[in-house]
Amino acid sequence: MTSTLNVAVVGAGYFSQFHLDAWHRLPETQLVAIADHDINKASAPGTQPAFTDIDAMLSACQADILDIITPPSTHLPAIEAACRYPLKAIICQKPFCSSIQQAEAAIAVAHRAGIPVFIHENFRFQPWYRCMKRCITNGSIGQPIQFTFRLRTGDGQGRNAYLERQPYFRQMERFLVYETGVHWVDTFRYLFGSVKSVYAETRRINPVIRGEDSAMFILEHHNQVRCVFDGNRLLDHRADNPRLTLGEATLEGTGATITLNGDGKLTLRKFAEQESTTLLPAQQWPGFGGDCVYALQAHVANAITNNAEPENLASDYLPVMRLVDTIYESARYGTKIQVS
Repeated sequence: MTSTLNVAVVGAGYFSQFHLDAWHRLPETQLVAIADHDINKASAPGTQPAFTDIDAMLSACQADILDIITPPSTHLPAIEAACRYPLKAIICQKPFCSSIQQAEAAIAVAHRAGIPVFIHENFRFQPWYRCMKRCITNGSIGQPIQFTFRLRTGDGQGRNAYLERQPYFRQMERFLVYETGVHWVDTFRYLFGSVKSVYAETRRINPVIRGEDSAMFILEHHNQVRCVFDGNRLLDHRADNPRLTLGEATLEGTGATITLNGDGKLTLRKFAEQESTTLLPAQQWPGFGGDCVYALQAHVANAITNNAEPENLASDYLPVMRLVDTIYESARYGTKIQVS
């Protein structure tokens, strides 16, 4: 029988609700404590001991997993503190740390402590992308040629943009690519492997924010697949819940085309045919984004308990961070950049 994994959480902001919900639903995990600098937020769930300090929390509870759901500037000190305790794993939200140098330092600290660090990069765990990966692997679409994603969240208009859920978005100097587009940088690499060139353009449309809220970038992969990200947070797409998929996608291959709608429906149309078949129907998913938070956390629990092959290790995430920096460099100079 699998023993229960004790989970401690640091960070009780907006997105933590999805982490907490998933930990409660996972049968092999037990949430044992929450820490936040605001004790009222940490106490809000009401069923676990609340703390304002990581050390106090980890000293008081016997945690197996620490789930870090805090801003990037706090990641390195949080991991340094966590590595003083006998944890089995650390999960850290993205964006990971404030720089690649900080990320490398955090990885080094955890390596010396023998604690694996997983990055909570959950979009690759969304059911539509897992289904696409299976279709690529089994040859259902022939040779993949191009993947296009149109991000259309519709939450970036007006003077009150982002204030309701995540007001810190407004002060980020690097916003759309660093905070949001990075999900697809990771997903593109998950689907198609390493990248050999980058071309990008960015712009700020809403003057109330500091960073860019519109961006386009093209990643050309070593297998000749081209991935196009077309992101704009002021415009929307057809969906009752625009935050389910955050936009629409098309995966085109020599044998078939797969289309992702805003309701999460995934269809496949074979080359030269008119009709499509449904790969994944639209449905009511619990949690966030097709329940991808639950899927990621279940993946980590399985990796710990059953020694399963892990995804999203921090060391494997460094190329994603470097690609984000390269995207901004390409946009700054207006040129295509070869990736070494």
